Amino acid sequence: MIKKLSIVPVAVTLLLSLSHVCSAQDWPNLHRYKKADIKLGQSPSGQTRVVFMGNSITDIWDNIDPGFFKDNPYVDRGISGQTTPQMLIRFRQDVIDLNPSVVVILAGTNDIAGNTGPYTLGMIENNLMSMCQLARANNIRVVLCALLPAYRYPWNTKVHPAKKIVKLNKWIQQYAHKNGYVFCNYYPALVNQRGGMKDEYSKDGVHPNKAGYNIMEPMVVKAIHKALNK
Repeated sequence: MIKKLSIVPVAVTLLLSLSHVCSAQDWPNLHRYKKADIKLGQSPSGQTRVVFMGNSITDIWDNIDPGFFKDNPYVDRGISGQTTPQMLIRFRQDVIDLNPSVVVILAGTNDIAGNTGPYTLGMIENNLMSMCQLARANNIRVVLCALLPAYRYPWNTKVHPAKKIVKLNKWIQQYAHKNGYVFCNYYPALVNQRGGMKDEYSKDGVHPNKAGYNIMEPMVVKAIHKALNK
């Protein structure tokens, strides 16, 4: 009897420790932009604000070409390595609460890379749909972007993404057109013959360089203007 009772405080201590670890993980990385979001606040009435939601391709954009964001009412909310379920969790804090006129969503390649575990294209599609629906419910216009081409992922060479990206992009385009969202198709201008990104636009085959972003920027600006005029 004494031995059984002695297990209880140990079990309680273990559960409390596990609870602390789980709460400290911040899986969607809400902490990354929390202070910046509070400082920025809601967009004033009548002012156009555009939030870019995405992964590392969006995250590093502001570093490679900071003028693109500073010279426009654009807010970068990309986080490197993120998948669509992580973005969906932080969508309210990092998009809706900023009261933008438009959100630009570029997401899904890290899901295909398996960054947060097993996935299906249907799971990615569901998360993209949820973000779009949340935006529309809050009077935010949506620009849905095609995934950039990639033949391989340097951090997970076992994955062969090229055909999956083509399939997902086809769905994104159809979904956008069917539901009245603007589709921004970066893919054709960046892809090479084997389904990867052209060497002149990327060093690692996944992330654009300055020349790559120079190709993308007029495309997304045009898409944003189209969304604002809808």
